[in-house]
Amino acid sequence: MRIVLCGGAGYIGGHAAVVLAQRGHEVAIVDNLSNSSARAVERLGEVAGMPFEFHHLDIRDAAAMDRMFALRPVDAVMHFAALKAVGESCEKPLDYFDNNIGGSIALLQAMRRAGVRRLVFSSSATVYGDPERVPVTEDARLQVSNPYGRTKLVVEELIGDLCRAQADFRAANLRYFNPVGAHESGLIGEAPGGIPNNLMPYICQVAVGRRPELSVFGGDWPTVDGTGVRDYIHVMDLARAHADALDYLVREDRNLTVNLGTGRGVSVLELVQAFAEASGREIPYRIVGRRDGDVAEVFADPSLAQRLLGWRAELDVRAMCRDAWRWQSANPDDYAD
Repeated sequence: MRIVLCGGAGYIGGHAAVVLAQRGHEVAIVDNLSNSSARAVERLGEVAGMPFEFHHLDIRDAAAMDRMFALRPVDAVMHFAALKAVGESCEKPLDYFDNNIGGSIALLQAMRRAGVRRLVFSSSATVYGDPERVPVTEDARLQVSNPYGRTKLVVEELIGDLCRAQADFRAANLRYFNPVGAHESGLIGEAPGGIPNNLMPYICQVAVGRRPELSVFGGDWPTVDGTGVRDYIHVMDLARAHADALDYLVREDRNLTVNLGTGRGVSVLELVQAFAEASGREIPYRIVGRRDGDVAEVFADPSLAQRLLGWRAELDVRAMCRDAWRWQSANPDDYAD
């Protein structure tokens, strides 16, 4: 199939592009490079063994999107093009509403004009907010504790309305837990611009000497060691799930909403220790105040994805840390030359 990956030069989209290409699909990457680079696109081609078709544009640019879709028929779209930092969303909610909600509306309109009727959407476990119980199942109450999560929930609802209004439109909402790690080649990985807003890239930058220490947001959560507990999933397991979800849309001709996680919670300090063991580097850290929008403990019940997609996470925390360190140690300045 010919698949357009919006935000496909970014961290998760890039790894998904590699998996899709390896499965024989034709992949076109659309990205405004606001959180990626042309060098990342080149690296993706090196990993896949072939250059990717690349369109440097913003999904909110209707005319540019129409030109891209008019080049050749498109079988499906995967939508990764979103701002994704919880803390930043609390500081800049309008930017998040504009990019994540406005961009999604513009993309859905462009898909309708082009007659594209399959979508795999990059959603998030943040739609569960502070869950009433863990592990979290897909029928848990949807609630949000920050603007980032609100954008994901709104877009899920928009997609649901579209599926009900347009009988032949099919969509998969993939609720990610916490993607980490990198491709085993060490050629591609997570490369956040500026100060990282997520835990693993910050740990990586401390380990490689770019930052003096890690700030741990809260040491008094009601968890095993007082630090936040999350479900970390290897980005390559996550990338596989996107290809499997697309196969499901084609095979079953039904809509889909599933959690993507390992089903196991890992605390911040447990991840720090695992990374120190994988890298052989000490990770200095300091406990600071809690961060707006955070919750104590969230991890998935991933059994529905296993039942419907035949998918399960295969790579453990040691592999996540090992591959993240391989990427960061070989690329201390990320994609900078």
